[in-house]
Amino acid sequence: MAQLVVRNIENAVKARLQRRARRNGRSMEEEIRDILRSAAVEEPLPTGGLGTEIAALFTKVGIESDIPELRGHKVKPVHFES
Repeated sequence: MAQLVVRNIENAVKARLQRRARRNGRSMEEEIRDILRSAAVEEPLPTGGLGTEIAALFTKVGIESDIPELRGHKVKPVHFES
């Protein structure tokens, strides 16, 4: 396993880490490992709404006007004549 040395940590930060480790019933070293594991988890990038994603598909096609989002509009049923 790799080792990591972090220098020049403020005394107040070290004290808070020690208190947090004590509260969680583990060593400060294990507490820091847990914090680093949590921080290194890659989260998916937020995506836009459907209109934003559709607009992104057409960015290189030459559409110059915005495609508006359709939130809040009522859906009207289609009536076919027989």
